[in-house]
Amino acid sequence: MSIVKRQHAFHSGQRLEIVHGDITTETVDAIVNAANERLVHGGGVAGVISRKGGPEIQRESYAWVREHGPVPHDRPAYTSAGRLPCRFVIHAVGPVWGSGDEQTKLATAVRGSLSCAAELGLASIALPAISTGIFGFPKKLAADIFFATIADYFSANPDACVTLVRLVMYDQPTLDKFLAAYEEWEQ
Repeated sequence: MSIVKRQHAFHSGQRLEIVHGDITTETVDAIVNAANERLVHGGGVAGVISRKGGPEIQRESYAWVREHGPVPHDRPAYTSAGRLPCRFVIHAVGPVWGSGDEQTKLATAVRGSLSCAAELGLASIALPAISTGIFGFPKKLAADIFFATIADYFSANPDACVTLVRLVMYDQPTLDKFLAAYEEWEQ
């Protein structure tokens, strides 16, 4: 069960929520998968999404890469959600810490996820803490980038169909870092 820990309403009416829970149980229009560029969903969040959603997510992911090539940071792929309660899975490629220009790449992946949701005509989206697990991105820095990027997106797109963004944290240490960063950001 997801628990909303913080909420922020933007002037446009769009909302940001920080949630403690399991992204695979979110009843939003789309969830975001923290993916690699080849969309091989073996471990971490990607592995959980693929296992719970069913084999069609991996099949559709392989088909996407065959048709479009490796997924860049700025243009996430998307597939159906299989058995998950959402409609789509947006596959965003975040940076590996130490690969260079990581902050820009993470902001681009977040912005690309929001743009993809808007292109699909979706109203709600849930994102994990992209790149903060096995990719090693520092959690506090990632949180700062998430908040700034989401705020910038809503400021530039106040009439976008995307009206709810949920940041879903499964583990307590990541949640704690995002909550601390949120308190600083909101001031």
